[in-house]
Amino acid sequence: MAKLVILNQGMTGRTFDLNVERTTVGRVEENTFQIADPSVSSRHAEIFLQGTELLIRDLNSTNGTFINGEKISEAVLKSGQVLRFGQVELKLDDGQPAATPAPATARSPEAAAPKKTVDATMVIPRGVSLNDLEQSGARPAAFDTNAAFSKKTNKVNKYFIIGVVVVSAIIIGLIIVLIRLAGASDGSK
Repeated sequence: MAKLVILNQGMTGRTFDLNVERTTVGRVEENTFQIADPSVSSRHAEIFLQGTELLIRDLNSTNGTFINGEKISEAVLKSGQVLRFGQVELKLDDGQPAATPAPATARSPEAAAPKKTVDATMVIPRGVSLNDLEQSGARPAAFDTNAAFSKKTNKVNKYFIIGVVVVSAIIIGLIIVLIRLAGASDGSK
């Protein structure tokens, strides 16, 4: 029986058996296969079991559906291929044992050497590492002198403060004059 195996760290090894005719994949609980990851759309994709083939269809997801790194809208998924919904990677496991190579003969050294297996897992970094921040922390030389980013002066505030000071001085001066006039008129009586 075919199944999808999640490859992402934190969800590694989580599997889903593809044993129904139509499987919906997405972030919300209404889906047959829920993947609670913010990069997965609410209703991300559909997988159809048609005989021995698996047909996958993207449902206009935000971050796309990919097979072996190529964005697809609809495609046939084959065993061993890496499927990606947003940032979540899965591998299709058809339940069949991996094909073993024919025994090598001792005639050629190339045939006798074991072949290296290539893991098709692609690591997708999330966020920014501390090292990246420390290395890119220096500003370019022209950063502080760029006229487009120069500090703007607020002339309105300056004029307002000057106006308040002038009006206050005039009011205080008038109060002093009135007090003197009132004192002079009291002295004349």
